[in-house]
Amino acid sequence: MRSRGNRTVEPAEDYGFFGPDSVTWKVWSYPTSLTVGFIRSVVVEELDPDLVAAVDKTHDIYKRPRTRYDRTLRYFSMVAFGGSRETAKAADVLVKIHSKAIGTEPYAGGRYDANAPHSQLWIHLTAWHSILYAYERYGPGKLPPEEEAQYWAECAVAAELQTCDPADVPRTREGITVYFEQMRPLLSGSPIAVQAMRHLLNGGLLVSPLPRWLLPVSVVNNLVLRAGVVATLPRWMREMGGIRQPRVVDALVRPVLWLVFRMSRLNTDLQLQFLRGISPGTVPIVEPVLRGIPPRNPEVLTPAEARARYGYDRPVEAHLEWRAQQRDRVFGAGEAPSDAGLHESEPILGRL
Repeated sequence: MRSRGNRTVEPAEDYGFFGPDSVTWKVWSYPTSLTVGFIRSVVVEELDPDLVAAVDKTHDIYKRPRTRYDRTLRYFSMVAFGGSRETAKAADVLVKIHSKAIGTEPYAGGRYDANAPHSQLWIHLTAWHSILYAYERYGPGKLPPEEEAQYWAECAVAAELQTCDPADVPRTREGITVYFEQMRPLLSGSPIAVQAMRHLLNGGLLVSPLPRWLLPVSVVNNLVLRAGVVATLPRWMREMGGIRQPRVVDALVRPVLWLVFRMSRLNTDLQLQFLRGISPGTVPIVEPVLRGIPPRNPEVLTPAEARARYGYDRPVEAHLEWRAQQRDRVFGAGEAPSDAGLHESEPILGRL
């Protein structure tokens, strides 16, 4: 442990699934990633009719936006930076959390299930693509070809922690482009999608409340963040989401955010302070990496090795009986699903 003022920074147990030689650590540790990049990913996700149906049913992003965002960002940060034991445990309990996100899509009438492989692939790829895109636009720029190839290979490794098939993860920029083109006809700018996207673009819902005398700073900060996220969205996504922003704003926000992130990269305390504002639960996962504190055991595992070591099933095969019980409650008895998985996750992902 290292002391930071009146507190200590605890090292991870091991390097998890990537480590300091990975492109994942290079990209995800840059300040663009857990700010603009991740906000972009949760905004884009809402265009999937099944996902937004689950979001709208619980209304959690409206009732508890800060904790909902905090827990989500903490999980993805654990995948990128966390120790193998805690991350494998989080991936396992996430299947139980998603088991309650089932129901009937309100427009087409089909059933949705957050554990469905295609839904998990959509969530996974929008996150990893958005993180890289923000890094390119507001950070150092495009990766060399060999590093980009490694990034997508590592994206496939991370997919092993979800119910999707890692073989379905594209390994090239062109493959990612094809994936989004294939998804485009299946996406929808429904009223609930538009509502969710606009809500998530409001950075004031995510950043910790500031003293009244700092309110103007908060307002400017949120407006710039919002403009930066919107500037990364292609025109067809903006049209689906009913989002408008002049091209001149797209152009002007780029150098501003490039400079902001460049400066914050030079100051770890500042970078962590901003992260603490939008996701305090993520800081303990990321801080050892940003401060260069090595883990107790300098070891990198594969997800398969971690599951064998700690006794977890592959996510697609995990908690099948529990998931069946949830389906029986919802589709059979017409009851609300159990929240047991959510409550079980609190020591791992943070309080609800």
